[in-house]
Amino acid sequence: MTKKILSIIAILALLFLTLQINVFAASVPLGSVTVDVSKEKIAPGEEVTVTINFGTDLGAYTFDVAYDNNIFEYVRSEGGTENDNGTRVRVTFYDGTGGTNPRTNMSVTFKAKEAITTTNPTDFSVTGEGLANADASQEYDDITTPIKKDVTVEPNYVDYTIRLNYSGKVLVDEEKDMELITESSMGRNYDHVKLTVEVTKKPSDNATVKLLATTNTRQEVDLIQDGYGDPDGYALGGKDVSQVLDIRGLFSEIGEYGLKVSLLDKDSGDAVIASQDFNINVEETATEVPGEGNNEENNDVTGGITNEENPGENITGENNQNNTIGNEEENLPENLPKTGMTQYVYIITAIAVLGSGYIALKNTKKE
Repeated sequence: MTKKILSIIAILALLFLTLQINVFAASVPLGSVTVDVSKEKIAPGEEVTVTINFGTDLGAYTFDVAYDNNIFEYVRSEGGTENDNGTRVRVTFYDGTGGTNPRTNMSVTFKAKEAITTTNPTDFSVTGEGLANADASQEYDDITTPIKKDVTVEPNYVDYTIRLNYSGKVLVDEEKDMELITESSMGRNYDHVKLTVEVTKKPSDNATVKLLATTNTRQEVDLIQDGYGDPDGYALGGKDVSQVLDIRGLFSEIGEYGLKVSLLDKDSGDAVIASQDFNINVEETATEVPGEGNNEENNDVTGGITNEENPGENITGENNQNNTIGNEEENLPENLPKTGMTQYVYIITAIAVLGSGYIALKNTKKE
């Protein structure tokens, strides 16, 4: 009986050892693998390195790093023989020394494309197979569920600026052609923006201002009353943004006006993207005062101005004209010039006198 019990125990022990050997020979999960990136936010043209840490020594592995080729281009890898098919970089390693030169990590470097002008959230996706320890005595399960690492490629955005351009003077009650310019060398992208104008100062409560623009649908709008853009707004952003809006300004009174131009993000509750204040001085319309006495070289016409030191000296054109007429009357000649008819009368009279004298003298001689 005792021999039977000992035999059973020996058999069970042998089975246990056999099972243990099989367990160690089978592949096991490698749960210590982690993925890191050198930067989580990069600009176009910059490089980012994806590093895969094994958490243990590996003598053999094949790792795939998938990427978005619309955003990145492959640069180099370290830790094995690489192969890039345009959307995935595969790195394969095998320690030919039999376990004396294992690795604890590998890496792949990518470059964000220069032409990117928008914010691009993306990720690198890592999978692995053929994993074994340093001397290849232990195999590990393939990593079929991708390990992902998020990154964002974003340009170095430059704030938007707003300019109001026009040439010459702004005259009261006359439309003035202007340009309202929104620009940025690298503008953040917005899907729905709107341009608005607020009057912050005017010469009086009765003064009115209009800034008129024509939409793409040929509709005339007043930026002060309606703003510019569809009800849902319009898209804006990218490299070298320069949006020029032709407008016409109309101001009802002389004086200084203040205007505040704002660019609003409709998707963020009309959050202000950029704003700028402008001061506009509106002047009186230049008119020419009628009258011959005006000096043609003097364009600053003031009208009937009286010299206070010499009240009788009025410098308006009308009085100058009257003074000229008066001078002409004073300088009239005392003796009027003789006309042609008067000269003929004198000649005929002289002939008649001479003829009468001649006849009288002849009659005297006869007697």
